[in-house]
Amino acid sequence: MMRPPDLFQRMLWYLSIPALASVPASMASTSGPAPLDAAALGAYSARIEAELRGNILPFWMKYTPDPAHGGFFGEVSADLVVQREAPHGAVATTRILWTFAAAYERYRDPQYLGMARLAYDDLTNHFWDRTSGGLYWSVAANGAPSDASKEIYIQAFGVLGLSELYRATGEPAALERAIELYRMIEVHARDHRHGGYFEEFTRDWRLETDLSHSLLGAEALKSQNVHLHLLEAYTNLLRVWPDPALRRDLRDLAEVLLAHIYDTRRHHLRLFLDPDWTPRSQDRSFGHDIEFAWLFCEAANALGEPALIARSRTMAVEIARTTLAEGVDADGALFNKAGPSGITDRSKEWWPQAEAAVGFVNAFQISGDPAFLRASLRTWDFIDTWLVDRQNGGWFRSVTADGRRSLDPKVSIWNCPYHNGRACMELVVRLKDAATHLRGDEGAPGT
Repeated sequence: MMRPPDLFQRMLWYLSIPALASVPASMASTSGPAPLDAAALGAYSARIEAELRGNILPFWMKYTPDPAHGGFFGEVSADLVVQREAPHGAVATTRILWTFAAAYERYRDPQYLGMARLAYDDLTNHFWDRTSGGLYWSVAANGAPSDASKEIYIQAFGVLGLSELYRATGEPAALERAIELYRMIEVHARDHRHGGYFEEFTRDWRLETDLSHSLLGAEALKSQNVHLHLLEAYTNLLRVWPDPALRRDLRDLAEVLLAHIYDTRRHHLRLFLDPDWTPRSQDRSFGHDIEFAWLFCEAANALGEPALIARSRTMAVEIARTTLAEGVDADGALFNKAGPSGITDRSKEWWPQAEAAVGFVNAFQISGDPAFLRASLRTWDFIDTWLVDRQNGGWFRSVTADGRRSLDPKVSIWNCPYHNGRACMELVVRLKDAATHLRGDEGAPGT
């Protein structure tokens, strides 16, 4: 593991969380500056782990399994009313699979393994197309295909979840299916002329060029979102299956992201692009930017190339600095979207906050700049105060621009424990690492 220069001793004197200013009184913290030392970081890590194991994972175990049809309910409201006939989505199932497999790998709790296996059974029994291969987008509550289109986004999360189950359990069938999905992506979606991948296909793998009904809201045939999660999926598969062809494909994908999707001048991702990489959107998604920043570091580390690792670290700090300057409100939370003229969506959705907490601490681990650590912990404080539902469990989906918690469903095709569960698992380890350094037990914190 590569480690940054040891900057801690000369910066500790000003490592503190400033009091909030210029935010509505209802959203401002009432506590004053809190000095950060090893004990404080350890306390944050413990709080975050308690949120993971005491709220997020239990919520999904208690309220989402569908005993009548198998798999997971397609919709559960903010006040826990189940829509029993709502379609079940592969986004949720693949992400539940990853989350609980990852939790089992870390904690060895048999309840987590039970949830992971329930998700695996759901994926293979209901979403797997035994005729044309790949995963459906959604199925009816009774398991019949509802929308049988083949989204590369879903295939990527299938690779991610299945490879994580193999990583946690060593079950050969999970790895075999992950490899099968990876090979289908390469056969059907790879753009051999311009590089990268096409993203939306019919059930029998014909490219869908009419985007008027895109399930992902696509504005062009290529997007940062799909390429980002292909990067994540291929990285995870490479960890457990070091195949030379996969390594080449991941390396090619990393270069596509660097050359065409990452804007090196503005330090944002280009959201939608034509096949030849002509940008088709000027919007900015702060959540995707900061998520990309730390996930690209993970990919570079898995590939193990020093030059790429160095590029990833430089880019991660650039993005984090730009996100902090342009996308963070005075209360520590990340705005949803912006355009060339400024913020266009001042709401604060749950998943960008989770990604910001990880992306900022990653930048801190690389640079030693305490502003990033402060930003990460202030984002977590916003999550803890505004998004965690202490009455019904789980997280609220968002906070509106005027400071109201959203009452959108807690569970849906898109809402799942992946972003917040993953953030908690990352933060627990990364903050413990930083706390260990501050106690003087070892060198500077690593990434």
